[in-house]
Amino acid sequence: MEKMLVTGCAGFIGFHIARRLLAQGHSVVGLDNLSEYYDVNLKRDRLAQLQGSENFRFLQIGLDEQKGIARLFEIEGFDRVVHMAAQAGVRASLWNPHVYVQANLVGFTHVLEGCKHQGVKHLVFASSSSVYGANTRMPFSVRDNVDHPVSFYAATKKANELMAHAYAYIYRLPCTGLRFFTVYGPWGRPDMALFQFTKAILEDQPIDVYNYGNMRRDFTYIDDVVEGVVRVMERIPQPDPNWSSETPDCGSSLQHRQPSSGGAWLLHRGP
Repeated sequence: MEKMLVTGCAGFIGFHIARRLLAQGHSVVGLDNLSEYYDVNLKRDRLAQLQGSENFRFLQIGLDEQKGIARLFEIEGFDRVVHMAAQAGVRASLWNPHVYVQANLVGFTHVLEGCKHQGVKHLVFASSSSVYGANTRMPFSVRDNVDHPVSFYAATKKANELMAHAYAYIYRLPCTGLRFFTVYGPWGRPDMALFQFTKAILEDQPIDVYNYGNMRRDFTYIDDVVEGVVRVMERIPQPDPNWSSETPDCGSSLQHRQPSSGGAWLLHRGP
């Protein structure tokens, strides 16, 4: 049994991951600020499912609270960290970017610092399929260049990948980023298209469709995401001995000049 930190544990994906880890016998500390981006009652209902376990403890704290996060890592001594907390939503990042900076950039820095100082075995964090941005070549590949985000939310997620890569290289912190493709399933977010469409159908209301309907979207079922996260947690990334500065591979980590257990892998979940 290991001690795990799951940030965003009251969120859709974080809740399901925490529940799986508890079922496996791990001790889980769940962190969430219970933001009002969508119905807080849904988040509290998810938490109620977790709080029935004696191995679960919940802390309501924001990732931007530097001293609080540092103290948490110092006291708890986590073995592994699953970082799912973030300010979600693509469109909202257009009119309220400062919230995304605090949660997704400043907050992630505090998580990286905590992992660095406490020698966490593995940090698994949520990136997003939105980092592919203006890319049009299909299917998407982890080795594609993703320097053309088309939303500020996507830019913060790409920044997270770069930040993790830097910490992996400099401090030898094993990191794995997962690019999730629209996740759906029980206890899902009500602001997602699947639930909005369903609600509109049940209420006999028109469905809002953007870009004149010229779009396709990949969906991933929550159980598949949880299975992937749990398996990845056990696979500590290693530097790639074949990494070349002349032909750098976006999907692998730099080789340190001396042996190291650090590295950063970026994976994606999709068809």
